[in-house]
Amino acid sequence: MQEIAAALIEGDNHTVNALTVKALEEGTEALEIMDDGLIAGMGIVGIKFRENFIFVPEVLACARAMKAGMAHIEPISRAAGVEPIGTVIMGTVKGDLHDYRKNLCIMMLGGRGFEVVDLGVDTSEDEFIAALEEHKAPIMGMSALLTTTMPNMGKTIEALIDADLRDDVW
Repeated sequence: MQEIAAALIEGDNHTVNALTVKALEEGTEALEIMDDGLIAGMGIVGIKFRENFIFVPEVLACARAMKAGMAHIEPISRAAGVEPIGTVIMGTVKGDLHDYRKNLCIMMLGGRGFEVVDLGVDTSEDEFIAALEEHKAPIMGMSALLTTTMPNMGKTIEALIDADLRDDVW
């Protein structure tokens, strides 16, 4: 698992892919690979990013490596017939086209047993509300990378309060 984490930290998606396949072939549980290899590696990436040791391009390479490993883990989780423990609505707020953070969260939530409805990027308040109503999801996540779009998170929250979905969703 340390080799998978190290390759992920280096942003080496080909090595993460190969090591994940090898670990699965050797009988390592998918959840162990995800927790002790992929998520552990991304945890270190998050710390390095927060401390300004790496920057957005490196994080994107690491996210690509994480995705390469998760491509083998997610089908195993689905095939195991694991019932979702809950539904989460995820989207990047209106005006923002950046989705790598949202996609990382989706991968981690999916690996933990959540069903995730991905609304994509440039998601309006009405789209968030409609998805919550349609899927009866008790959890919603929003992403915004740009400081110019971060206020749209507040606008979405205000729209949710005004919509008062408590009786319909929760």
